[in-house]
Amino acid sequence: MSLVIGILTFVLIITSLFLVLIVLMQRAKTDGGIGAAMGGGSVESTFGAETNSVLSGATIKAAIVFFVVSFTLYLAHIYQTKHRDAADNKLPTVVAPAATPAPQPATPAPVEPKKP
Repeated sequence: MSLVIGILTFVLIITSLFLVLIVLMQRAKTDGGIGAAMGGGSVESTFGAETNSVLSGATIKAAIVFFVVSFTLYLAHIYQTKHRDAADNKLPTVVAPAATPAPQPATPAPVEPKKP
């Protein structure tokens, strides 16, 4: 199960990086700001005039993949935790303090009879 979690974590990291890059490549609605500074104009000249619809579609698909993989990782961690506890099948150990033997009642010294 840890192999699946490792693979899903790798897919989540790659998807996150892709999602960040796709969002930064999009042109702002006002045609200015950080979108133009990050190469918004050059993206349009490279990919054509319909770049915004392509990038918007890629953003939606990457976001769906991100949320599905995140939720699957959440469920995998819950599954692994529950089955690890069940596999141990042990009761919790309780450490009691060392028992000291009970004190013996003091035996009185034998009384010698009085001589009259």
